[in-house]
Amino acid sequence: MCRLNKHRMSQTDSLVQTIVKGIQEKKGSNIVVADLSAIEGAICRQFVVCQGNSPTQVEAIAESVGDMAREKLDERPARVVGLERALWVAMDYGDVLVHVFVPEMREFYDLEHLWADAPLTRIPDLD
Repeated sequence: MCRLNKHRMSQTDSLVQTIVKGIQEKKGSNIVVADLSAIEGAICRQFVVCQGNSPTQVEAIAESVGDMAREKLDERPARVVGLERALWVAMDYGDVLVHVFVPEMREFYDLEHLWADAPLTRIPDLD
């Protein structure tokens, strides 16, 4: 693997770790990271899914992720959608897509199973 790809993967890993911290900061739960880097034609390298218990918490989680990525890594999402109703917020960081759901919407769309052939890492909830 060339140095540029290793550097890009390292940046992606740092971004995922920072996103997870942003989620945990606002007590987001059921965090799953799907590694899509080996899947040809995948829309991104990493896919992060989590949930908040209410639209207010979903919005707070999305704001925390955005703030933490900007402050720690100078990263900003190319696009954020869903903040109007905050039932499902999607944040596009290029190599990393973040989805924050209320539980009912997460269960309905079941995004993790779309990428069943990708390795999934479940991050334990903080107490």
